Amino acid sequence: MPAELVISLARQSLLTVLYVAGPMLLAGLVTGVLVSLIQATTQVNEQTMAFVPKIVVIFLAALFFGPWMINVMTGFAAELLGNLPNYVR
Repeated sequence: MPAELVISLARQSLLTVLYVAGPMLLAGLVTGVLVSLIQATTQVNEQTMAFVPKIVVIFLAALFFGPWMINVMTGFAAELLGNLPNYVR
């Protein structure tokens, strides 16, 4: 297996991971910043106040973006398995 092929597959895999995890990570990041901003202005430093909203928002993002994430992952897997005979030479 040539090195270019391995690098291409690794790059494609990492991009797929970023595409799939990106919406949930971004939603958690925005929620964390907003909660931290609220905690800083109100001076209420409760750990559950920072943790629970992030869990809820990430769960909602997973529900909302779930079908798209599954399509991206199955498309990547189908392309990878469809080109498998070309990879093994």
